[in-house]
Amino acid sequence: MRDIERLLPRVEKPGRYVGGEYNAVKKNWEIVKVRVAFAFPDIYEVGMSHLGLQILYGIVNGRPDALMERVFAPWPDMEALLRAERVPLFSLESRRPLANFDILAFTLPYELTYTNVLNMLELAGINPVAAKRQEKEPLVIGGGPCAFNPEPLADFFDLFVIGEGEEVVHELLDTYIRARQEGKGRREFLREAAAIKGVYVPAFYAVDYREDGGIASFRPLFPDVPQKVTKRVVANLDTAPFPVRPVVPCIEAVHDRGMLEIFRGCSRGCRFCQAGIIYRPVREKTLGCLLAQGRELAKNTGYEEISLTSLSSVDYSQLLPLIDGLAKDFKASKVSIALPSLRADAFAVEIARRLQEVR
Repeated sequence: MRDIERLLPRVEKPGRYVGGEYNAVKKNWEIVKVRVAFAFPDIYEVGMSHLGLQILYGIVNGRPDALMERVFAPWPDMEALLRAERVPLFSLESRRPLANFDILAFTLPYELTYTNVLNMLELAGINPVAAKRQEKEPLVIGGGPCAFNPEPLADFFDLFVIGEGEEVVHELLDTYIRARQEGKGRREFLREAAAIKGVYVPAFYAVDYREDGGIASFRPLFPDVPQKVTKRVVANLDTAPFPVRPVVPCIEAVHDRGMLEIFRGCSRGCRFCQAGIIYRPVREKTLGCLLAQGRELAKNTGYEEISLTSLSSVDYSQLLPLIDGLAKDFKASKVSIALPSLRADAFAVEIARRLQEVR
């Protein structure tokens, strides 16, 4: 473990680095078979507002043979101290250096974080270039919205996951554990991982570019590597894992509320919206599932507001019954309901009135 206590009084917000939050999970390193660090390439307050982090954190830590810890991009004051004191970037839960993990899993939420990814690798003492990493260094994998266009970062990642991660994360971890038990090395594992639907291993493909920077051709280098990488889609959100016991930040996050995902995808097809395209098709959770998850989420976090999250929440087919049901459940505890993603052409006066009643 890294003793960072002496650094904390010298930074603006020590709460970004201390860990120990309500519902955080700290597991025994000695009894698990694979250790994953979830890396969010932005500061703590932004990363702790990310539902994908909470989903994967719950899934991996729910396995007896695996653990997942968190790390965020440090603010410049902490970065300067890490460099000056020669302290490598560390995880929140165990404060171990990132180089000690088996897998370093970055989410790629937006392009402006790309330089943060490289900066975090440098702070961790991990070679940023995938082809130059040693066998003992962590595998660096990427996912999230920007993984749909992986080529700008292809030289720095061992593999990308294209699409939704709830199911493929198990397949990747099972493959990794089996490869290690069989004594296989990094490249042999990547060869097996490339056969998993939704996994793109840049080292196993040849990409040719046109003069304008566009891709001219894309082809696998080996016959057993898929010609095309197909995105992963979770078919049934009711049965998909959902974090009803998420980690509650110890300082105020950008979205300081509970997040209840009501459906995924969008039928609108706006050409300017990346999310509306990559999260297709539309899949709704049932009313009963959402009411049960909402009750558990409020009980396990103490949040005073629950947000009904999606790309356009007013398009949920059972929105009014959902609001009425949650309002009844939350009346005694005075938990309010929020709709963060609204379309002016769809926001009904009746919905506004009922939300006002809850507040």
